[in-house]
Amino acid sequence: MSAVLNEHERVIKAPAEVVGALLDRLSADDDPIFPTPAWEGMIFDRPLGVGATGGHGPVRYSVREYEPGHRVRFDFTPPDNGFHELSVEPIGERRCRVRHVLRTRPEGMNRVLWPTLIRPLHNTIIEEVFDNIERVATGGCARPVRWSPLVRLYNRLAWARPETVGAPEAATLIRSAIDRPGYEDAYRMPLLPGQPRDPEAWTGILRDAFPVLAREGGELLLDVDTAGLTARASILVDGRHVTLSTAVRADTLRARVYWGAVRRVHPFMARTMLRRTHRRLALATPNAGERELARRRSAVSPPSHLVSG
Repeated sequence: MSAVLNEHERVIKAPAEVVGALLDRLSADDDPIFPTPAWEGMIFDRPLGVGATGGHGPVRYSVREYEPGHRVRFDFTPPDNGFHELSVEPIGERRCRVRHVLRTRPEGMNRVLWPTLIRPLHNTIIEEVFDNIERVATGGCARPVRWSPLVRLYNRLAWARPETVGAPEAATLIRSAIDRPGYEDAYRMPLLPGQPRDPEAWTGILRDAFPVLAREGGELLLDVDTAGLTARASILVDGRHVTLSTAVRADTLRARVYWGAVRRVHPFMARTMLRRTHRRLALATPNAGERELARRRSAVSPPSHLVSG
């Protein structure tokens, strides 16, 4: 396949130095332009600068050139080749042009994947980056990009899977919820930027309105008794992860028969429900540009009440 040249540009009605300052925050904890949490964020092994290595999702690259406030170029990590570059240039006192250029020569399976999958995903993510730049720099985005059915399908299929872990030390409620449980498991996923830190927001994992027995810190304990089983579920949000833990004890013949049938599918169902809720909350979360804009507006908003002397 011949070399690929993919270019995007947008005129932003804001000074170049304002937009350049946003580019300088790429990969930072408060990155205002990369479209998280719908997509995996740009992460490097050090602050943005020449030599920093990392990428976003499965795409790996390193910083080859960096002109603060103006331009950053990323070289793809082998076996990929080529580069992508983001730059800003002034075109007047109150306007600038943001440009993204990607140049590569797809090899192997990428010869097929580039036109069918990679290019549509790339185009969408870059336009979302531009949307966030426009949103933060001007206070709004006139025509935000819309996901195609293919992009939406890929996002759903490629969403991260829960990790199997032991019950966290911080999950003290589930650890003491059942005396001598016959079954225990726990699955966790990383908390993404902007996702809720209140465990109440994650109760949709279990769908049914199970009663809440207790809350301690970031942990919520629910009564999920069914068919004679003594069962408890815990949702723990500890600042870095959300963890779904389960403890079960079958005391009666009916409960043992029921649990014998359900136990095989329980891990699959628990992981599926956690993953589905994780994605749903991520897509419902304001993106990086919206969060930055809200933060700025909150910082300059006048008090909502009057104080009389």
